[in-house]
Amino acid sequence: RVIVECGAPLPRERRSVFEQRALPQCESDTPGRVRTGLRLLAERLHPRTLTERHADARETRAVTVHPTDDGMCELTAILPLILGDAIHDRLTRQAATLQDLRRQAATRLRSTDGTGASANDELLATDNRTMDQLRADLLADMLLTTQPGADPTRTDDGPGTLGTIRAHVQVVVPVLTLTHGSETPADLAGRAPIDADTARRLAGGSCTGWDRILTHPISGQVLTTDRYQPTPDLRRHLRARDAHCRFPGCRVPAIRSEHDHTIDYTLGGHTRLDNLEGLCQRHHSMKQFTGWKVTQLGNGFLAWTSPLGRTYIDEPPPPTVHFTPDINDNPAHPPPF
Repeated sequence: RVIVECGAPLPRERRSVFEQRALPQCESDTPGRVRTGLRLLAERLHPRTLTERHADARETRAVTVHPTDDGMCELTAILPLILGDAIHDRLTRQAATLQDLRRQAATRLRSTDGTGASANDELLATDNRTMDQLRADLLADMLLTTQPGADPTRTDDGPGTLGTIRAHVQVVVPVLTLTHGSETPADLAGRAPIDADTARRLAGGSCTGWDRILTHPISGQVLTTDRYQPTPDLRRHLRARDAHCRFPGCRVPAIRSEHDHTIDYTLGGHTRLDNLEGLCQRHHSMKQFTGWKVTQLGNGFLAWTSPLGRTYIDEPPPPTVHFTPDINDNPAHPPPF
């Protein structure tokens, strides 16, 4: 198995030579001891140098997230070996230092019967995380809080542009879950469920606030959000409803339109379906900077008033594709549409 593993990077025509030289090394030693030597042997037999192949392999650098069961995931980083090994070494030494500190704290608590111990000692002494758990927690902590030293915008010891960026997650939490009335899982942006306790801690510790999103009780369609920008779901609904720019006579497709608040957001207008319409850039600017006014009449109907006082009603376009029963169908057996 080790011979196959170490020889796999070799071209097919070099593998037989590698096998012949590798077998004698494996006759009297364990797999763990021969693995490093076999890797070096494979490198010497490869037609391209490791320097050349490493330059190509560096282009595959990536970080990916793969959700797993029970609200967990695998965070995978493809990095040069020297960097990955250094990261693991630093995490290991930091975790070992934490273990030493908690042993020292436990000793102080025993020697003073707890009378002279600090709150930090009590916290450390009760920490029973394993080495693997400590490494994982330290990795998450540093990635989410520290400032990148390679930030090109840094001119001093400040955080720079990259250092001010904070992680954002999108979580949909049922109200009963937040109020401890249910243990229904929350949804992490359609990727995977997360447990109710984690969702409640996120809600209580959020420093950026939450978006209140109102949905249709049957279809689940997003109808309202508290923030200025419509949610992706609300934008999709608007594009489907409007189909094109909603100024009378304009047919610029909705996918190239801007989402405008009928009543300005700064004046108290809400980001919801009955206060939004899609306008092309030209008519969006016209509404904002000229005497044209628009009013929502409900169900997507808009009333446009010109600077001269004339009113024009713009109806939402009907769907261009729909199913209707054929007039020859038997009314006793209507089609399943």
